[in-house]
Amino acid sequence: MISKDMQLLELMQRYPKAKKYLESQNMNCGSCMGAVDETIAMAAKQHGMDLNLLLKELNQLVGDNEDNGD
Repeated sequence: MISKDMQLLELMQRYPKAKKYLESQNMNCGSCMGAVDETIAMAAKQHGMDLNLLLKELNQLVGDNEDNGD
């Protein structure tokens, strides 16, 4: 399950579809050096996105519909 504390680099390596999704949301995390240290929560805040919605959409994208436990 994708969580708010997952680092962006881990997300994109584990779920390649996530990179394309992030790009569709104008989050070019795949080409940003911050992806090494930045969590999904940090990226959502930086880009002014709703964290819970982002997590829901990412988990749906990768086929994990469990509650994200926030």
